[in-house]
Amino acid sequence: MWILFAFGSAIFAGLTAILAKCGIRKTDSDAATAIRTIVVLIFSWIMVLITGSIGTIGSLSTKTWIFLVLSGIATGASWLCYFKALQMGDVNKVVPIDKSSTILTIVLAFIFLGEPITLVKGIAVVLIGVGTFMMIQKKETADEPEKPKGRSWLVYALLSTVFASLTAILGKVGIEGVESNLGTAIRTCVVLVMAWVVVFVKGKQHTIREIPKNELGFICLSGLATGGSWLCYYKALHDGMASVVVPIDKLSILVSIAFSFIVFKERLTKKAAVGLCLIVAGTLTMLL
Repeated sequence: MWILFAFGSAIFAGLTAILAKCGIRKTDSDAATAIRTIVVLIFSWIMVLITGSIGTIGSLSTKTWIFLVLSGIATGASWLCYFKALQMGDVNKVVPIDKSSTILTIVLAFIFLGEPITLVKGIAVVLIGVGTFMMIQKKETADEPEKPKGRSWLVYALLSTVFASLTAILGKVGIEGVESNLGTAIRTCVVLVMAWVVVFVKGKQHTIREIPKNELGFICLSGLATGGSWLCYYKALHDGMASVVVPIDKLSILVSIAFSFIVFKERLTKKAAVGLCLIVAGTLTMLL
């Protein structure tokens, strides 16, 4: 059953990237992250009330609280970097890099969680790594000029990848013995505080009043999609292996790239398409 939740996470995560991209065309990415986190927070606590797990919050150990908070901080950092990269770069470039966190997660899961790296997983890592490299190397075409801010998006995308891997490992440890919806709600509180601190530290609070209504709608929808993705993701992570759940979640790349073509007319080169096939093949190999 946890595999189904992992696939559900992938679908919602793919929608998140597209909805978020639509919501940050004119809106500052930090302000957008802060607002969408409010939506995720409300959504996650509603699920806690529905499942009735709020009564167990008093029994959480100090270790659980520490790892949930650390996981929330890593998530917040990953979000801020990811949506900054999305604002500056193309979806079909940023998403593959973010999804390459699978490789780092497998290594960290081996080191800290004792999850074995089998021959099959090794082959999968190679396929995902080569595929990601091919997609990163996607060349600009004549009708798709280089972004005015150069390659800055690449730095943010890589940082997002590192923090996303840390999120998975810390989250896995933090939700042991905790109802997954409650764990998600608690760590979302941490993300919310972190996101708004960043907005005020950078003096961007005035930009919130300037957000176009249509973009605000997309930001809120991306928050709902994120909430759905998180609930599925941490349910799967709670019941299954981090080194398998994370790769399945990364299949959201198919949803993101499909919609990036439909909505933003972003096309893949033949080389990038081959890279995408390798990433998918490596991800599916993880299920063997």
